[in-house]
Amino acid sequence: MADVVFPGDANHHGTLFGGIGLAQMDKVAFIAAARHGRVDFVTASCEHIDFEAPVNVGDIVELVGKIVRVGRRSLSVEVDMVAEGPLSGERRHCSRGIFNMVAVGPHLARIGGVLPPMAEPAAPVPGQTTALAEIVFPEKTSHYGSLYGGNALAAMGKAAFIAASRHCRRTVVLAGTHRVDFTSQIQNGEVMITVPRIIGTGERSIRVVVELWAENLHADERRLCGSGTFTMVALSSPHRGEDNGD
Repeated sequence: MADVVFPGDANHHGTLFGGIGLAQMDKVAFIAAARHGRVDFVTASCEHIDFEAPVNVGDIVELVGKIVRVGRRSLSVEVDMVAEGPLSGERRHCSRGIFNMVAVGPHLARIGGVLPPMAEPAAPVPGQTTALAEIVFPEKTSHYGSLYGGNALAAMGKAAFIAASRHCRRTVVLAGTHRVDFTSQIQNGEVMITVPRIIGTGERSIRVVVELWAENLHADERRLCGSGTFTMVALSSPHRGEDNGD
């Protein structure tokens, strides 16, 4: 899971507010737990959480969760938080913690009332693109109960920003979108996944295709819900000024 720290996520020191950092770590723990058991989970406790370094406004923050213990109806997820400077590419480990999750709801009975055993960790795929994952809560949905299109566009734009920043290590802004198509709804409680891919570069512009996926955590099912092409422009200064492309 990756995200960008905006001013609304910061404290009065200009760094990521610790409570928001904990909430992000908890979301990652939930996704990791649900992907393992394919049932609903609640957070029972968290422990050994240490904040080693601050995350600054504008940093890319990457969170990774891995299962470290599995019981009959509970498991533990270790979550690491790493900050990355979008211009320098410097990465620093900022936090680590253990989240203890308990399975709840009717889906547990469907798998025999016991969680599956811990599996061997999957080997990393060389060159794999970082995907941005976020649980869709009611506040992100429209009155139809599905993800609001504006929130989907914001997530896709953020994914394009991260991909473009990592490509050129310069200040980038969104210049425009060629086309965005939505083909399926993302429901409340599903995981929204955005996957960016750079398809072209100019002297100062970068074109990024972003795919929008939904993951049903109960069914172990993903479906493509949309895609769009975003044009990002690298600025010669932190302000937009006259930079508007090639």
